[in-house]
Amino acid sequence: MLLTDLLDLPVHDHNGDRVGWVCDIRFRIPARPAASDSGGVASPEVVGILLSPRRRGSYLGFERTDVHAPVLLAWWIRWRHRGTCLVPWSDVDHVEDGAVVLDAQYRRESPLLSR
Repeated sequence: MLLTDLLDLPVHDHNGDRVGWVCDIRFRIPARPAASDSGGVASPEVVGILLSPRRRGSYLGFERTDVHAPVLLAWWIRWRHRGTCLVPWSDVDHVEDGAVVLDAQYRRESPLLSR
């Protein structure tokens, strides 16, 4: 599966009701590479999906809490993405053709990134 296969897909709860769209994917780079990695850089791990209830499209980096300029653009993008949350990848039940389906007990976490 490619990252672009997930972006802008509708997201459904376990009952089949649409709860929003995938607007981004969150990754983490482990501190140490796995023993099986031959290079010095660890492979990124998927943390979760950013679920937007009403909009498609990225935060363009404005989910970082220390990014405030240009002020009007930062305010507009954060307003546009109000209600967006991070759903941990472990709470994704499956990805079917054309949609992401969440577990019955999926969690909604803050999408903001701090340093």
